[in-house]
Amino acid sequence: MSGHDHGDDGVSRRKVLECMTWAGTGVLWTITGGVPRSLGIIDSAQAATPAAPGMTFLQISDSHVGFDKPANPNALGTLEEAVNKINAMPVKPSFMIHTGDITHLSKAAEFDNADRIISQSKLDVHYVPGEHDFLDEEVKFYRERYGRGTKGQGWYSFDAGGVHFIGLVNVVDLKAGGLGNLGAEQLAWLEDDLRGKSKSTPVVLFAHIPLWTVYPEWGWGTEDGGRALEYVKGFGSVTVLNGHIHQVMQKVEGNVTFHTARSTAFPQPAPGAAPSPGPMKVEDAKLRSMLGVASINFKQNEQRLAIIDTPIQG
Repeated sequence: MSGHDHGDDGVSRRKVLECMTWAGTGVLWTITGGVPRSLGIIDSAQAATPAAPGMTFLQISDSHVGFDKPANPNALGTLEEAVNKINAMPVKPSFMIHTGDITHLSKAAEFDNADRIISQSKLDVHYVPGEHDFLDEEVKFYRERYGRGTKGQGWYSFDAGGVHFIGLVNVVDLKAGGLGNLGAEQLAWLEDDLRGKSKSTPVVLFAHIPLWTVYPEWGWGTEDGGRALEYVKGFGSVTVLNGHIHQVMQKVEGNVTFHTARSTAFPQPAPGAAPSPGPMKVEDAKLRSMLGVASINFKQNEQRLAIIDTPIQG
C-alpha cells in the first residue's frame, strides 16, 4: 500500500505538516463508513461528554512518573489531576489504554506510584510500553505488572464493544534518535491475529511511537510501521493511537485515522521547532493546557468513532 510507505524516502516534512491537525482545547472527530471528518474545535465542557451513547474508552499517555525537571517538577501530581478529570466525567468509560512511558526511569517505585494513581480511576487499563518503561536491565518491572498473558515482548489483542483492539510494542532495542520498530515476529503475529476477521470490524491499533512517520529526524516514526498498516488496509474503519511526541497530531490516509495524544507530564516542541525533542518548559499557567487525555466513542452498527482531546485545564 503505497500510501503507507514509511521507508527511507518516507513522507516529506511539508506533506506531513499539511496532513496534521492541531488541537486547541479539543477536536472532535467522527468516523462514518470509515471516512473521518473533523467537527471542529470544542470547549472543555463539551469535551467531557461523549458525542453519542455507545462504548467509550479513554487514552492517556506519557505519564513519566519520576520526572522532576523544570518542565514539570511534579509529574505524579499532574497524572493525578488527569485521573481526577476522568473521574469527573458524566459517563464512565468502559476502560482505558495507556500508550507508554508510564515511568521515567523504569524504577519499581515509579511503577508503584503510577499504579497507585491510575487505579483511582477504577477502570480496567490496557498498557503498551514506552522506551522509558524498558530501561531496567531485565525489563522485569514492566513485564511483571503488565506483560502477563501477552506475546513476545508484550503485544496482544482483545475485543470490546464490537471493536478489535491490538496493542503493539515498537520500543525494543530503540536507539537514541532512531525510529521505532516492530520486528518480524510481531508482524507475523499481527498478520495471523487479523486473519479471519470480518473487514467490517472496526480496528484500533495502539502503540507508543507513532506508526506513521511524523518527523524522522527526531525518530518520530516506526521504520516497519508500513508493513503493519498493510495488514489493515482492507478494513473499513481503522484508528491508530500513539503517544511519545506529547502533542496532538492527526492524519487521515484512506481508511486509517492516525492520532497522537498529549502527555500527562510535559509538552514537547513541534517537529523542527527546536534543535531536538525533549521536555519543553512553558509558563506555569500554560502547562496544564498542554497536558491532557483523549476520550474515544464508538457507536455500534454505525461505524461511528469520535476522538475528543481534553486538556487538564483550560
